[in-house]
Amino acid sequence: MTDAAQDTEYDVVVIGAGPVGENVADRTRAAGLSTAVVESELVGGECSYWACMPSKALLRPVVARADARKVPGLDGAVRGPLDADAVLAYRDDEAAHWKDDGQVAWLEGIGADVHRGRGRLSGVRQVTVTGPDGPDGTEKRLTARHAVAVCTGSRAVVPPLPGADGVRPWTSREATSAHQVPGRLVVVGGGVVGVEMATAWQGLGAQVTMLVRGDRLLPKMEPFAGELVGEALAGAGARVLTGVSASSVRREGENGPVTVELDDGRSLEADEILFATGRAPRTDDLGLDTVGLEPGSWLSVDDSCRVEGSDWLYAVGDVNHRALLTHQGKYQARVAGAAIAARATGTPPPATGRWEAHAATADHAAVPQVVFTDPEAASVGLTLAEAEEAGHRVRAVDYDLASVAGSGLYVKGYRGHARMVVDLDREVLLGVTFVGPGVGELLHSATVAVVGEVPLDRLWHAVPAYPTISEVWLRLLETFRG
Repeated sequence: MTDAAQDTEYDVVVIGAGPVGENVADRTRAAGLSTAVVESELVGGECSYWACMPSKALLRPVVARADARKVPGLDGAVRGPLDADAVLAYRDDEAAHWKDDGQVAWLEGIGADVHRGRGRLSGVRQVTVTGPDGPDGTEKRLTARHAVAVCTGSRAVVPPLPGADGVRPWTSREATSAHQVPGRLVVVGGGVVGVEMATAWQGLGAQVTMLVRGDRLLPKMEPFAGELVGEALAGAGARVLTGVSASSVRREGENGPVTVELDDGRSLEADEILFATGRAPRTDDLGLDTVGLEPGSWLSVDDSCRVEGSDWLYAVGDVNHRALLTHQGKYQARVAGAAIAARATGTPPPATGRWEAHAATADHAAVPQVVFTDPEAASVGLTLAEAEEAGHRVRAVDYDLASVAGSGLYVKGYRGHARMVVDLDREVLLGVTFVGPGVGELLHSATVAVVGEVPLDRLWHAVPAYPTISEVWLRLLETFRG
């Protein structure tokens, strides 16, 4: 830990030491810029301790068992319940038992100074740190010669339902760090967090009921994604109620059950309730007002992640609301770090340009995402509806993944679907979606095709190995050609 004096000057000050802040620091240090990183919680951030890593550790045994039950010769060996204690212990290991020593050592190893405490803007290029590093409760003042990067991420939103404050609801943090399997769990929300946590806890033995305000799960993906995931959840024993919302909640006593009143007059009882109903920026206590910005707001940025109207302030990752995904935030961090270094050395990046080192173009054109449910859902780029809304002349090309030889070998009774959205004017891909067991590992090939704007005539020569699920690429191209 740094022993810096109360007033210290750096080239760059990063507020937030999650994966995004770590990557900004890595790029600025690689460019030779002195860098301070300020963190109020655990170095490694939401992804390491309450999101990506613990959630996927909970999901992996559930999905692996579901796949194994569909493999002849193996199915009979995996009919019993999962060892929930072993799964939770595995999750604890993947979350490093909520200790950040290793990540602190990594940051210090690249030459960044780590400051424990809450960082707030206190003026142009000024950051005040209060908390554990301040002796006797005093403050430290950090000055940035070139840039301050806000990498504070986002937080889960609990809707203002009557009674919500009194039931101690789960958010994504509690859902990924709980140490007991609830007997009954109500999940409010049908997006990624909702379906992943419903899959995980149902697989670990909870009786799950999902409340989905809209008419389908995963509303930001192609419609068939939510349909297939919803059917599988129902097949596993979960109840998926669409077109319904909670109107109020209450808990009986300190540890009693939660009663959920629905807007259609019905009521449900559960041991825990998870609100997976959206995210808000962590900017409400950041001192934005000291630099003329609105506290609690998302920060609008250009493609280099520099805050609009500023020549020194950057907002990277969830906080800019461009693509709320860890891998996309890390991508933005690499772009922002390169842009900060270029401007610091007097070689500013081009004012415009796509797919440049200083432009996060993929935020607009090629955001990849895998939903780690059973089946998996994986997508990159635009859906058919998004492409049409953007004014592209497009065609959706669909194929049943169960018709590919490799899928039948993967599991018996494979169910899945693939779609590519073709720009008919240029004959390149604008988007691709796969749903089915194991399709997450197919996604990067689709991402390369979308980012590279590879002509379909050239993709024809990318021969998929037989018999793999990736043979779907050949089938999609054959369908397009007719």
